[in-house]
Amino acid sequence: MGALDEGHYYLELANGVKRGGCVELSFEEEPEILDIEDAVRVLLRGLGEDIEREGIQKTPLRVAKALREGTRGYKQKVKDIVSGALFPEAGLESGVGHAGGVGGLVIVRDLDLFSYCESCLFPFQIKCHVGYVPSGQRVVGLSKLSRVADTFAKRLQDPQRLAYELCTALQHGIKATGVAVVLQCSHIHLPNFESAILDPNHEGWVKILVASGSGVFEDEKSDSWTDFFSLLRFRDINVEDIHSRGLIGKSWCPAHAFRKTEPANSVMLNAVASILCSLGEDPLRKELIETPDRFVKWLMKFRNANLDMKLNGFVRNRSDSLISNGVDHIEDSICSELNLTLWSQCEHHLLPFHGVVHIGFYCSNGVYPVGRSLLQSIVHFYGFKLQVQERLTRQIAETVSSILGEDVMVVVEANHTCMIARGIEKFGSNTATIGVLGRFSTDAAARAEFLQIIPSSCPA
Repeated sequence: MGALDEGHYYLELANGVKRGGCVELSFEEEPEILDIEDAVRVLLRGLGEDIEREGIQKTPLRVAKALREGTRGYKQKVKDIVSGALFPEAGLESGVGHAGGVGGLVIVRDLDLFSYCESCLFPFQIKCHVGYVPSGQRVVGLSKLSRVADTFAKRLQDPQRLAYELCTALQHGIKATGVAVVLQCSHIHLPNFESAILDPNHEGWVKILVASGSGVFEDEKSDSWTDFFSLLRFRDINVEDIHSRGLIGKSWCPAHAFRKTEPANSVMLNAVASILCSLGEDPLRKELIETPDRFVKWLMKFRNANLDMKLNGFVRNRSDSLISNGVDHIEDSICSELNLTLWSQCEHHLLPFHGVVHIGFYCSNGVYPVGRSLLQSIVHFYGFKLQVQERLTRQIAETVSSILGEDVMVVVEANHTCMIARGIEKFGSNTATIGVLGRFSTDAAARAEFLQIIPSSCPA
């Protein structure tokens, strides 16, 4: 790790200016925001990007805002949330039976949250279920359970620690007879460029179920847990998976499987460490020691490599051979290649997006002029760059048209991590873009025919 081992986590910025001392600064002028922006510029330069390019120019500020929004939990305290949210509610707390929720189990299910993985700085999605058994004839406002869960989620986290911290905080905050927390966590698993081509069935998600209990939930075989799981039976939760705790003690993060390559750029490592400091974390915390290295290795998958001439040379040769065959449009029919996998990186927020690409084209007598693998390679070629979906769609369409002729239609369906990780939190949202060339641009019936071929289900 070089400089990281020596604790050199603050960048010596090019202008040599140190932040601080200002009063009543706007959000964009806060020292932490400015420092994150400077660090992001270092990362972009390390990727070979022009930081003055129009699409990149405001990326440092957008990244800073997203990170601050996604880690705002460091500035929040549970006691401030719970204080004043406990309400008296008379009911049975002893003897036989429970009534009115007081003395009985209360559950809030299906809280959609996200957190940043402390191992790689990827956002991961969380479906949170919280239950508690009240005591002292007091119940807590249900919205407070969600707010407390969000407070701990909005920090750099590990699933098991998140469950434990949430459970412990609620136990102390509401003085319950017992608290139970179950988290269903999903972490995106980006492939390498090579593995994406060689393994079209790459599993795009790593999932884990974790639980934590206090009070009457400390015993995993207690009746309280049985009641809790019974109320989660329709949510694809396998009790054995939770209680086996098979992944406890080793990281679930797929970035731990990154292949050992050449040492990462030390300046970029320092930039990531500086970001951790600006978020209020200690980069020397043992769980974070290797985070800068993992983040930089992942980011370098999308470096601005000058490979276009190689692909264009192949495309030009292929196009010439097709043109010489003389295609007769009268015999043409619409053909398609569907569900080509897509992995990419949003240049606006440096967050991943993934999905599928559908390509429609005309072919003579149902004979496909190229194989699916070539089209998949084109998708990956343009995907493994800093991108926006609209540009990606156009680039794929233009390149495919140079191979298959000018009549091409491309539909890209993708899920963007930035739709959950910067305050919007629109879980499950999906974006579709369309590119049309040649006859598809003027023939509405042809477009409709191709769109009807596309499967109705969106990418997971």
